[in-house]
Amino acid sequence: MTFFGNFDIAQLSLYLFWAFFAGLIVYLQRETMREGYPMESEVTGKPFMAGPFGDIPSPKVFKLPHGGGEVLAPNPEKDAKEITDRKFAMKPTATWGGAPFEPTGDPMVDGIGPAAWAERRDVPDVTLHGDPKIVPLRVANDWNIDERDRDIRGWPVYGCDGAQAGTIKDLWVDRSESLFRYLEVDLGGKSVLCPMTCALVHGQKKMITVDSIQADQFAKVPKLKKADQITFLEEEKVMAYYAGGKLYANQARQEPWL
Repeated sequence: MTFFGNFDIAQLSLYLFWAFFAGLIVYLQRETMREGYPMESEVTGKPFMAGPFGDIPSPKVFKLPHGGGEVLAPNPEKDAKEITDRKFAMKPTATWGGAPFEPTGDPMVDGIGPAAWAERRDVPDVTLHGDPKIVPLRVANDWNIDERDRDIRGWPVYGCDGAQAGTIKDLWVDRSESLFRYLEVDLGGKSVLCPMTCALVHGQKKMITVDSIQADQFAKVPKLKKADQITFLEEEKVMAYYAGGKLYANQARQEPWL
């Protein structure tokens, strides 16, 4: 009776809450390790199979819709292989860990720095009905340009150097988000995609300018396997190419401002 008479239930509740909250933090931190792990050691360059709360968690199986198969998260064997097998055209500027890297080839093509991409699945994104989500207007017959907007097909496209790269051949629409994702640029013999967010439309001059890359660099934009659809991986590479141009399009962009 003396024990229960001096027992503080409120204090016990507080301690139980602390224990639960600490366990919740550890659990959530381990769940975040399902993506982005294993990490690559900056010193050895090898996969690092642990995080701040021990080893990476055991894989979970996720079933993809529309017969897309299954994926594991994390997938240590696949992720570790990407770290060890993929070679980058770059070298560290110093021997200490965390030293910045400098490219040894064409960084925009090699995927270095701002031109880096993630190894996403090489399949197209799909709508709720399983159809390719991002397609050109020539395929999406039930989509068109709003009559209040100008049809920019046929307009010239200029790079950041002021030279003409080509003309707009078609527009690629996102059928789930109801917006245009890409411009298809005809270079005279082949076509490449340009993200809509990288293009500036000059309505009065009837022209398109792209500040990310030069006119001659449009020829190296990553190609698509199929002319009428784009995969997750291809989107990564196309977007990364234009992002890399912000730094690597010309030598002047790589020099310090001050």
